[in-house]
Amino acid sequence: MMKEEIFEKTIDTTAQQILEKAAEEHIDTAWDRLESQEPQCGYGLLGICCRNCAMGPCRIDPFGNEPTRGVCGADSDIIVARNLARMIAAGAAAHSDHGRDIVEVLHLTAEGKTLGYQITDEEKLKRIAQEYGVVLDGRAKEDIAKELAEKAMDEFGMMKNTIQFAERVPDKRKDLWKNVGIWPRSIDREIVEIMHRTHIGVGADYANILLHGLRASLSDGWGGSMVATEFSDILFGTPEPKESLVNLGVLKEDMVNIIVHGHNPVLSEMVVDACRDSEMIELAKQKGANGINIAGICCTANELLMRKGIPIAGNFLVQELALITGAIEAMVIDYQCLMPALSSTASCYHTKLITTSPKAKMQGAMHMEFEPERAYEIGKNIVKEAVENFENRNPDRVNIPKNPVKLMGGFSTEAIIKALGGTVEPLIDAIKEGKIRGIAALVGCNNPKIKHDYNHVTLAKKLIENDILVVETGCSAIACGKAGLLVPEAADQAGEGLKEIAKALGIPPVLHMGSCVDCSRILNVAAAIAKALNVDISDLPVAGAAPEWMSEKAVSIGSYVVASGIYTVLGAIPPVLGSKNVTSLLTQGLNDVVGATFAVEPDPEKEADLIINHIEEKRKALGLTQPPIAAPI
Repeated sequence: MMKEEIFEKTIDTTAQQILEKAAEEHIDTAWDRLESQEPQCGYGLLGICCRNCAMGPCRIDPFGNEPTRGVCGADSDIIVARNLARMIAAGAAAHSDHGRDIVEVLHLTAEGKTLGYQITDEEKLKRIAQEYGVVLDGRAKEDIAKELAEKAMDEFGMMKNTIQFAERVPDKRKDLWKNVGIWPRSIDREIVEIMHRTHIGVGADYANILLHGLRASLSDGWGGSMVATEFSDILFGTPEPKESLVNLGVLKEDMVNIIVHGHNPVLSEMVVDACRDSEMIELAKQKGANGINIAGICCTANELLMRKGIPIAGNFLVQELALITGAIEAMVIDYQCLMPALSSTASCYHTKLITTSPKAKMQGAMHMEFEPERAYEIGKNIVKEAVENFENRNPDRVNIPKNPVKLMGGFSTEAIIKALGGTVEPLIDAIKEGKIRGIAALVGCNNPKIKHDYNHVTLAKKLIENDILVVETGCSAIACGKAGLLVPEAADQAGEGLKEIAKALGIPPVLHMGSCVDCSRILNVAAAIAKALNVDISDLPVAGAAPEWMSEKAVSIGSYVVASGIYTVLGAIPPVLGSKNVTSLLTQGLNDVVGATFAVEPDPEKEADLIINHIEEKRKALGLTQPPIAAPI
């Protein structure tokens, strides 16, 4: 592979270095496998293939020739709507199941049945408990937590028939959801109903199918994901700004390197604690290492950064490259965004790939099933496996990039409000004065079809140049961290207004708000601002973007962001273009239903223009007509 080809795959210089090593050692990566798939199925790209029953698979001719209907009579509108709804269901299920796991651990911890966990943020426990109507007076925190967890468990079924955190939205938004018929009733119920509606012989109205898709996404954003975020804070602590390092340069040549990868902090928190165990550190030294180094990939990385300051090795497309450095003793995975290719890549080196969840076993990997009741013990056993593997490392095959980049993460909703002096009013005043034109939320994955990190970073840079505060989660946040945008010094790259605010507060112009379930934090900030201004969320000068999305979780996120009233731009085209009606509904018609739409723009410069224009239109509608602050001459 030529260097020029590698430079076209990623802007991450440490990833470029390891891609060269991969080519030299004939190890294939996601980019190679994508190339081998070309040309990809045109029917699939347009969303007009259906495998929902054994009469198929059916496909629709995109040029209007026969066949125009599947065997059952479903046309392109129905097939595209069914497929998109099922993507929402899968994404909502993934995030909400994560939330369920957190609730279960909180419940077990409250009953004294776990080893290594505790209720860390008692103040937040009480605040959330009050939202759920839990009586606090004279009760131990464990009793409060147990009842709170049980009330949250009720929201996954069908008895309660409402989701508590949905009450956080402005009244105008509540009324809209109820009038349109998309008020989320429960978490699991809406997901199950999507699967029912899209079964052969059920839903045959594309708009009706997609409206329920929005309802299910809301059960994720204001339900499962928000539960995951808020209850994680109760267990592990509410994040506050922390400094750390990012990119593959965080790996250590003289230490045992452990990578934690996935999404659930329940496991990774225990692995971090075990890495700090004096017995494990002494064992590492006996094996010839100078200690134990732990780093994260994907959203597990974001969780650990926010609460413990653990460095980040990279985002989604870096997971294979971390193994190819030859310096990883163990990669410990839980679930979500795990490439099956990890097993074959790890087998090329001394690395032990350790799966921990029964939901995400992998052929060729060691399985050490995680149980909350034995959390610390299992975490310690995992670390021991890694430490004892250090002496199997081949130094001649180790290639660790240098120069990790500084970043600051951990801007929870509470941390942002604290930085503002305890209220959102200073942020609102800055928006009114035009120092901050608006807020853009950049979220989502990496996609090998798009130059790695390029869209995230290019979009963020242009937005902050135009005085738009950027808030980020997931792989997008890691991308901008690697590009040096998540440090206070990056304020020098912002427009004069945003620069002034960021420097006064000592914060970056791009705020790391957490993992992908923590998009719920962004919803809370938007709701708080809307309530303070007595408007709907759809009236605010805010926008969302998923510049490099690829997963079904991102489809659910985008759907609940739009359903919440926030205009959202996608950098990759979703599989809907096979239906003009579905495409029109998503990009135009939804504005009349929920006050926001999707847009698709692969060019991040043009994507920024769409967001800037949208924000300026919303400012004008609110009477905020101040021109941007001019840079000094």
